[in-house]
Amino acid sequence: MSNVHNCLALANRKRGAPMQSQNLNPPKIAYSIREAVQVSSLSRSTIYNHITAGRLKANRIGGRTLIPADSLQALIAGEA
Repeated sequence: MSNVHNCLALANRKRGAPMQSQNLNPPKIAYSIREAVQVSSLSRSTIYNHITAGRLKANRIGGRTLIPADSLQALIAGEA
């Protein structure tokens, strides 16, 4: 680490700021259709076809369609 970086880290620590930012995001429990398409690399049509066929669970909540993460993982793993 450079001296400048050390000084900045020390100054931040004195102010109560953490030395390094940490990723504290909890694991996803459900995906929107758009997120399911992104993480699975399946098309939107394919996602909807699996929902219609009953191979992928989906819940409508507040006007949104949410897919439980375990259902998407089971489909990808070939367990659905």
